[in-house]
Amino acid sequence: MGIYKKIAVAVDFSEGSKKALKKAVELAKKFQSTLLIVHVVDTKSFGSVAAYDLKYAAEMKEKAKAELEKWKEKAEKEGLEKVETLVEEGAAKTILTNLDVDLMVCGATGLNKIEKWMLGSVAERIVRHSKCDVFVVR
Repeated sequence: MGIYKKIAVAVDFSEGSKKALKKAVELAKKFQSTLLIVHVVDTKSFGSVAAYDLKYAAEMKEKAKAELEKWKEKAEKEGLEKVETLVEEGAAKTILTNLDVDLMVCGATGLNKIEKWMLGSVAERIVRHSKCDVFVVR
């Protein structure tokens, strides 16, 4: 039916992510798409090597998986039948721009202003480097 068979939405559990999920659900319903809800445990933001703890990353990943299940249930309650979740670990900007999807939905903001200035906007990176269409939600 639709031109977007698989739609991904990048979430960091911020208010911007909630808005992005809502829009992604609307689009997935309209195009009868599979919705992929993605969270990246951004280990690049952990800082120094000494601060990087594998147990910490694993804990964050498990918490994210549990939270994504709640978000998946919300999407299914909105009428979507095909909802998947994915939690990855690494550099969010790289992982999100290389997903095999037809449309990427993301919030315009999620990080605080200092992190954005230092790291650059994930949304901006997605817009510039994704291989698919991108929908940025304000």
